[in-house]
Amino acid sequence: MSYDVLMFGWEFPPHNSGGLGVACRGIARALSHAGHNVTFVLPEHIPVSDPDISLVFADKPSSVSNTIHTQHLLSDTAYADGKRRLNSEGAVVDTSSSETLTLMSAVRDYGRQAEKIAQLTDFDVIHAHDWLTYPAGIAAKRASGKPLVTHIHATEHDRTAGQGRNEAVYDIEKSGFEHADHVLSVSRYTKSILEDKYNISEDKITPAHNGITETPPEDLPPVLRRWKRRGNKIVLFLGRQTIQKGPDHFLRAAKILSRKREDVMFIMAGSGDMQEDLIERSAELGIGDRVLFPGFVRGAKTNRLYQSADLYVLSSVSEPFGITPLESLLNKTPVLISKQSGVSEVISNALKVDFWETDRMAAKMNTALRFPSVANILAEKGHKEVKEINWSDTAKICVDCYNKLTR
Repeated sequence: MSYDVLMFGWEFPPHNSGGLGVACRGIARALSHAGHNVTFVLPEHIPVSDPDISLVFADKPSSVSNTIHTQHLLSDTAYADGKRRLNSEGAVVDTSSSETLTLMSAVRDYGRQAEKIAQLTDFDVIHAHDWLTYPAGIAAKRASGKPLVTHIHATEHDRTAGQGRNEAVYDIEKSGFEHADHVLSVSRYTKSILEDKYNISEDKITPAHNGITETPPEDLPPVLRRWKRRGNKIVLFLGRQTIQKGPDHFLRAAKILSRKREDVMFIMAGSGDMQEDLIERSAELGIGDRVLFPGFVRGAKTNRLYQSADLYVLSSVSEPFGITPLESLLNKTPVLISKQSGVSEVISNALKVDFWETDRMAAKMNTALRFPSVANILAEKGHKEVKEINWSDTAKICVDCYNKLTR
């Protein structure tokens, strides 16, 4: 059976600040390639088009159509920038309380607009991604009577690393799970959080791991090429510099490794509310000259960083999934990943560590750098492993869920 899916998202590449938009596009495209019709709704009009998906903008009622493939050519301002100041999973960063209220107001507005969209659109099932879209999904269900699937990519528990949640966000998440006919979680790890922290029934949740899209290799920038030619090593952190991602744990491990080796450079790519503290901390630890902070990167620059690195490290405190290790392995760079992550469920050819064990993290970094044969085996086998991970499998789980809800 072919489904007409009304899908609600908050961001869409290239106007995304992280993994949420990438996952939404991957799932929507895979559903389309499998013969389903996806109407993907965004809260605001942005300059984006996609040949496989019907894009609708909630603030532009005239864009609602089951057949139109919207093509707009407006200013190239990233959707996650500007007054909302969001990170990739929708957490508010560096904002005043008034800006937080503005975000909540925007989420409520999206819900009101979603009700109108649901009344103008023909569809079989509603699919809403993360808390920012849950009020929209609930409103569409109320207006149409159609089943609602809420998809969780990151919880408030993850974003705050379990340290002082935003109650308003938590309440929206819990409401989304309770109003949903079924919940898709990005991993078994996240499923356990929903059961434990949100009191959602085990039977109501199905894990649906993320996929990955392969991209062509890139040439290394000259400065990194020269560094590598001299026999030096690079250990890479790439992600939001927030408490959830554990950049402080990475930095402590970098300090420990620096005592043993003088040939290692640490690159901490990304941005976030901890960045200034991390820069200051690296200086306090005496490794400021060995840690580079290139800021937020995307696209080809990301692949160049992966390819320049001898090891990629995911040091997250609580990572619902984590696409970056998959990206690293596609670029044939071995990975060291936190056991507190969903991606650890799908990769066996990786070094793994508990995020808080920085001594052991440093030791495993050193193993990968000291024994190239070990690193090469992990990279080659990991590369083959990751090439079997795709968005089509994620889409099949979505369709199985739709089947159960519509039969």
